Amino acid sequence: MNKVLKWAIIISLGGFLFGFDTAVISGAEQSIQRIWGLDELTHGFAMAIALYGTLFGAALGGIPSNRVGRRKTLFWIAILYLISALGSAVAPEIYSFMFFRFLGGLGVGASSVTAPIYISEISQANNRGKLGATFQLNIVIGILMAYVSNYLISLLNVDSAWRLMLGVEAVPALAFALLVGKLPRSPRWLIANLGLEEEAFRTLNVINPATSDQELASIKASINKDKIKEPNGGHGFGLKKYGFIMLLAFLFAFFNQLSGINTVIYYAPRIFADAGLGAEDSLFSTVGVGIVNLIFTLLGMYLIDRSGRKKLMYIGSIGYIISLFFMGRAFDLGNTGGILVPVWSFVFIASHAIGQGAVIWVFISEIFPNKVRAYGMSLGSSTHWVFAALITNFFPFFRETFGPGPIFYFFSGMMVLQLLFVLFLMPETKDVSLEDLEKKLLK
Repeated sequence: MNKVLKWAIIISLGGFLFGFDTAVISGAEQSIQRIWGLDELTHGFAMAIALYGTLFGAALGGIPSNRVGRRKTLFWIAILYLISALGSAVAPEIYSFMFFRFLGGLGVGASSVTAPIYISEISQANNRGKLGATFQLNIVIGILMAYVSNYLISLLNVDSAWRLMLGVEAVPALAFALLVGKLPRSPRWLIANLGLEEEAFRTLNVINPATSDQELASIKASINKDKIKEPNGGHGFGLKKYGFIMLLAFLFAFFNQLSGINTVIYYAPRIFADAGLGAEDSLFSTVGVGIVNLIFTLLGMYLIDRSGRKKLMYIGSIGYIISLFFMGRAFDLGNTGGILVPVWSFVFIASHAIGQGAVIWVFISEIFPNKVRAYGMSLGSSTHWVFAALITNFFPFFRETFGPGPIFYFFSGMMVLQLLFVLFLMPETKDVSLEDLEKKLLK
C-alpha cells in the first residue's frame, strides 16, 4: 500500500471515532430521557453536552497541534475517546454521564482540527482533496457503524442496551491510540516549529521523491517570508491580514450546520417516529441513512479532485434546498406524507455527503497559510461546533413548540443563502499547492 495513503487511513480513524461518537447517542437518547425523567430542555442539553465539549476541543485544539505536533495531539485525542466511551457506559446518573460525554466532545473537536491539517500537510496538490476526504469517509463509516451497532444491540431487548451502545466505542478508540505512533511528524510542522529540515525532507521524499527538493524550498520560503513580516514571533492571525479567509471559513462552517445535518444525525429515530414509523422501524431506517451517506461520500471522494470543490457544493446546495423543503411539506401533510419523510431524508443525506460533507474539512484545511493553519482550522471548526451544539440543544424544544415541519422549512431557506455564498464568494482550490493558494487568497 502507498505509504501516504496508509498514513491518511490511520489518521482518518480519528474521523471514524468522530462519526461514531456523534451518531451513537441517537440509539440511546430516548432511553436516557425515560430512565432519568428529563424534560425537553434538560434532555436537549444532555444530548448537546458532547457538542459543547466539541466546541472547546475545536477552539483549543490548534494550541497543542502547534506546540507538541499533530501526531502527539491525536494520541491524546484517542485517550479522550476511550475514557468517554467507558465512562458514559457506566454513568450512574445524568451529571456524570454528561461529564464523560463532554470529554468525548473534546476529542471530536480537537480531531476535527488536527486530523484534516495533518492530511493536507502530507498530501500533494493533485490528490489532496481525495486524501482529505478520507477523513470525511471515516466519519461517515463511523456514523453507519454506530447506527448498525445500535440496531443490532436493540434486538437484544435488554434494559441496559443503551449502555452497551455507548461502551462499544472503546474498542476503536484503543486501536487508534495504538496506531497513531506509526505516523511520521508533519513536515510543514517540523520546519515551521522546530526547524528540523532533515526529518521533514525524509517525509517529503516518501510522499514524492521527484518534487521533495522543490516542496522543501517552497515551504521554507513561505515560512521565512512570515518571519520577515512578523519578526517578533507572533502568528499574526488578525482580521486585517486574514479577514477574507476567516470569512470563508466562518461561512462554510456556519452553513454546514444550518443545513440541519446534526438534527438528522442525532435525532433520526425520533424524526422517523414523528413521521409514524414504529420504534424498531425507526432504528432500522437510520441504517438506511448511514448507507446512503456512505455511498454518496464515496462518490464525493471520487469527484472532489476531478470536478472540484465548487461543483460539488452547487450539487449539494440544490439537493439540500429541495429535500429539506419537501421534508417540511411531508410533515405538514400528516399521516399521508409521513411515509415520504425517510425518502426525503435519504435525498438530504445524499446531498450533504456529496457537498458539504465531502468538502468542508478539505476546504478549511487548505485555505489558511502554513504558519496559521492550526489556528484557522480552529476558527472554522469552532464555528461549526457552536451552531451544532445550539441546534442539537434546542431542537427538542422547537420540535415540541412548533412541530418538525417549520424547522425543515427554515433549514431549506438557509441553504438558499449557502447557494449564494458558493456562487459569489467561494474560491476553487482544486490542483493548487498550499503555498500557491496562500499567495492567491492573501491578495
